[in-house]
Amino acid sequence: MKVEHEKFEVRTQGKGTYEITDEVQDKIDKSGVRNGVVTIFVQHTSCSLTAMENAAPAARRDVERFFEKLVPEDADYEHDDEGPDDMPSHIRMVLTRTSETVPIADGKMQLGTWQGIFLFEHRREPRRRKISVTIIGE
Repeated sequence: MKVEHEKFEVRTQGKGTYEITDEVQDKIDKSGVRNGVVTIFVQHTSCSLTAMENAAPAARRDVERFFEKLVPEDADYEHDDEGPDDMPSHIRMVLTRTSETVPIADGKMQLGTWQGIFLFEHRREPRRRKISVTIIGE
């Protein structure tokens, strides 16, 4: 059994979804693991990770608009240390996930035909996000 730990960084341009599927697959390819699992973890409290539609950008835009309505920036939040998008970004992170685990078979993530792994940025300003990848298998 082999365990590999890797990291990479995603530079965002503000709110939105950023596909990281290829970067994760590159880490798996370099690890040599053919069968096992990969866990992807984002080391922040104001963004998240999700597996979602990767073929139709409209699907991602709809999810982004839904979260804008679900957790608006103009609500009466007590925590606003870093501005009006501070607390809403934390709430959006709590409602989603900070990690995804995907099976690996024959050296490839076993995602569905239209699935991809995305960083979901919840802050307005550009950020540098750290992603940790753990690959376990043989």
